[in-house]
Formats: sequence, C-alpha cells, structure tokens
Amino acid sequence: MANTKSAIKNARKTVRLTARNKITKTRLKTLRKKFMTVSEGDDAAAIQSAVSAYASAMDRAVKSGIVHKNAASRAKASGAKKIAAK
Repeated sequence: MANTKSAIKNARKTVRLTARNKITKTRLKTLRKKFMTVSEGDDAAAIQSAVSAYASAMDRAVKSGIVHKNAASRAKASGAKKIAAK
C-alpha cells in the first residue's frame, strides 16, 4: 500500500490511466480484426475505409503514448501493402 501522498496520488492515476489504455488497446484490436477480415475480400472501398479507420486510431494512440510510433508505422505500412495489392 502507498505510504506517501505522492504515492497515493500515483496509485489513483495508475488506475485511471490503465482503464483508458485498455479501452484504446481493445478498440485497436477490434479495428485490426475488422481490417483483416475485410482485406480477405475484394471490395477495395471497404478495405480503404477499414485501413483509414485503423491508421487514424493508431495515430491517436501514438499521440497519447499508448502505442510506440514504430509499431504504429509498421501497422500502417501493412495496411498500405494490402491496399496496393488490391
């Protein structure tokens, strides 16, 4: 258990920030799954839409420090390769 005022405050912050990060990461996983299922098909417009939504969410996660910028870049490059292939 936290003993000092700053440690108590940091414990409260950790709970709040962990919940925020979990929400964002879950959303990213959902968007990635949606992108993967759509990319199996032949609808180029649907693929473009899914990649756009996934890339946008990744950029927002990088901005708030939830995802590393290189991980987001790798994910966006993967999406771009799928678009180029279709």
